[in-house]
Amino acid sequence: MSFEHLPDGLGIGISTPRLTWKLPPGGGSQEAYEVELDRGGGVDRTGRVVSREQVLVAWPGTPLTSRERVAVRVRVWTAHAAAPSNWSDPTSVEAGLLDAADWSAVPVGADWDEDPAADRRPARVRKEFRLDRPVTRARLYITAHGLYEAEINGRRVGDDILAPGWTVYPHRLRYRTHDVTGHLAEGLNAIGAWLGDGWYRGKYGFDGGTRNIYGTDQALLAQLEVTYDDGTTFSLATDGTWSAAPGPILTSGLYEGETFDARLHDPAWATPAGATAGEWTPARTGIRDPRTLVAPLGPHVRCTEEIRPVAVTRTGADRHLLDFGQNLVGRLRVTLDGPAGTAVTLRHAEVLQDGELARRPLREAHATDTLILSGRGPLTWEPRFTLHGFRYAEVSGWTDDLTADSVTARVYHTDMRRTGWFECSDPLVNRLHENVVWSMRGNFVDIPTDCPQRDERLGWTGDIQVFAPTASFLYDCAGMLDSWLTDVGLEQLPDGTIPWYVPVIPGEPTWTPIHPGAAWGDVATLTPWTIYRRFGDLDVLRRHYPMAKAWVDLVEGLAGPTRLWDTGFQLGDWLDPAAPPDDPAAGRTDRYLVATAYFVHSAHHLALAAAELGDDADEERYSALAGEAADAFRRRYVLPSGRMTSDSPTAYAVALAFDLLTPSQRQPAGDRLAQLVVEDDARIATGFVGTSLVCDALTDTGHLDIAYRLLLQTQCPSWLYTVTMGATTIWERWDSLRADGSLNPGGMTSFNHYALGAVADWLHRVVGGITVAAPGCRKIVLRPRPGGGITWARTRHESPYGTVSMSWELTDTGLTAGIVVPEGCEAIAELPGCTPVTLGPGEHILHTAELAMKAA
Repeated sequence: MSFEHLPDGLGIGISTPRLTWKLPPGGGSQEAYEVELDRGGGVDRTGRVVSREQVLVAWPGTPLTSRERVAVRVRVWTAHAAAPSNWSDPTSVEAGLLDAADWSAVPVGADWDEDPAADRRPARVRKEFRLDRPVTRARLYITAHGLYEAEINGRRVGDDILAPGWTVYPHRLRYRTHDVTGHLAEGLNAIGAWLGDGWYRGKYGFDGGTRNIYGTDQALLAQLEVTYDDGTTFSLATDGTWSAAPGPILTSGLYEGETFDARLHDPAWATPAGATAGEWTPARTGIRDPRTLVAPLGPHVRCTEEIRPVAVTRTGADRHLLDFGQNLVGRLRVTLDGPAGTAVTLRHAEVLQDGELARRPLREAHATDTLILSGRGPLTWEPRFTLHGFRYAEVSGWTDDLTADSVTARVYHTDMRRTGWFECSDPLVNRLHENVVWSMRGNFVDIPTDCPQRDERLGWTGDIQVFAPTASFLYDCAGMLDSWLTDVGLEQLPDGTIPWYVPVIPGEPTWTPIHPGAAWGDVATLTPWTIYRRFGDLDVLRRHYPMAKAWVDLVEGLAGPTRLWDTGFQLGDWLDPAAPPDDPAAGRTDRYLVATAYFVHSAHHLALAAAELGDDADEERYSALAGEAADAFRRRYVLPSGRMTSDSPTAYAVALAFDLLTPSQRQPAGDRLAQLVVEDDARIATGFVGTSLVCDALTDTGHLDIAYRLLLQTQCPSWLYTVTMGATTIWERWDSLRADGSLNPGGMTSFNHYALGAVADWLHRVVGGITVAAPGCRKIVLRPRPGGGITWARTRHESPYGTVSMSWELTDTGLTAGIVVPEGCEAIAELPGCTPVTLGPGEHILHTAELAMKAA
């Protein structure tokens, strides 16, 4: 049993959380279920409910109240079973603070003068308190203006970092619920928190960044609620009785890195004996509207892996160069022992240039951490309130030998559940897929970012719009993206304009003021639809429908009676390889062709969403609008022969993938696309928009062989060129690193940028053979299309209903496929040259030779 899209049910912010359960393999398809709610004071059961539904099933009882804990279990009736199944193990869901009136805490922070225009030394806050009896239950509800890490009696609370994450803070500030029962003891206790600037008041954004985007204060907001063994309670909230003091972190910034002076650190600071007289002074209190405090919709950011360096090279008397073999997002943990005052500096970069860290692509992100040793013995340390994107690191200021055992790279990202895997007989394609996974990990850090290393790291709407189908196969990212889309709706302008990136920060002169842009703004319609299709969550579609509708209505107005969106600022096919390094929007495809195509596509998907939501009037209206815009598109951009006015691969890919052509135009357009690809020796000629569509456009018009040639090309520009150049993540530009080893001269050169990795969705569906045919994978089409010399592939997806897998191999007699269909689902297997076969739940082995004989 699970609740909503959360990793567990603790501190849920929804009074009627939806329930999901999976049936064991071989258990048979569900025909009915019964849910039991154990509310402590009594047990409620639904009785037998005739239904096949088992994903995001409506809460079956009275709504939860704040702090209420309920144990939930389910049993099911399956076909041909004489009796119900055993009950599942009980799983608990516990509400957080659901009402603003539940909060008594106020923000508390340092009460000393600070210069808001300069770097400010972070504070720590603390409070001592006494517990009179043994504790049976304790919850800490906690958030901050800025970032925080909490300790109780010297022990860290939780393992999440960069909490509370980045939301549109004036409207939504996340709090987290922690079970801290085991942290407390009868008698005197102490609670404290480290504070950091983070996105709230740190320097962030372009051209030197902007400080204090949301405020100038740095403050903790926390509420500890304790239940004693006799049922009585105790509550402690942040208020004016708390104390503050400067911490041993001297400076900290998400871009800049962190400086830590261990000489100033008392490890007992958050214990009852940790307050030094005169150092701690009364905290300053602030104001926060508790109505803006919200519980998380998805998992938090935490360490998911540790990597040792594969090489440590001394490059000077006090310098060592570390290679971790993988471009990653995280930070270093070092264990060192040296004289007091020894300053050890850690610098980071994604690539090397002439054997040194290539720091130019970082622009104004210093990505430098400094540890000042205390001289009190070995110290294990990593920074708290920063992250870096890097494969290489330089350690300077350390004269002794540095061993691989002394340094670990800790990988951080939103800890989503992995749900998709792919591998095939081509090792370069496997590395490409692995690069996609690593780029998703590195850029799904609370929000879906564009890059993790330079002075940007923003939630660009166009990037995730093209990548969402890939992302939702690889990871259960529904909760995280739902939360981010909520902020997209909050940042949407009154006229319906969707910002280029969310949350919005200053971006003069290009990105501020905000203008509507195709492909980027269409995240409002297309990404909720993707989440609905992949995870079966109709509620996501319903809640974000007003945002999608406002966007399409805006574009309808911009297009006017002509139904052509052919005015205004557009990015077009961003980063077309033909575009000059200093003008990524100057591609070979008419940017207004792209804009009008997306207008049709979004209007069509809005009509589909209206149909799913039962809004017949909107379905009819937006379906007609999509048809009118498609007619206008053909009149303006398509010649009668099927040729496009922009004779470019992206133009054909968009027209074909978005179904904008008449039946008589489709094949000539597909043939011309294939011809263009062949004439360019199957090298990539598309940017952010076209790259996610071109392989499908070729495949669907009978040019599967050309799609494979495009996939398997190793000359620049191509996906596998980056692999042959040693890439371990997806690059922002096809030639971020040139064949001679030099960096692309453009000022926008990232080596970890998932957008061009959207081809992995084609790998999963066409090479791997798994296509979602109904929301939540209730129906699946298993249709592998071998080619390119690939002789086998294995693809697996953990759907909401269970494991879907397809493994195929070419043999002397045809193709052999191993298939797994989860309980509650059905599949259609369409193997090459064979009549489609309907499959039920379970494991299946199919041979094309045998299927052909049966058909004959």
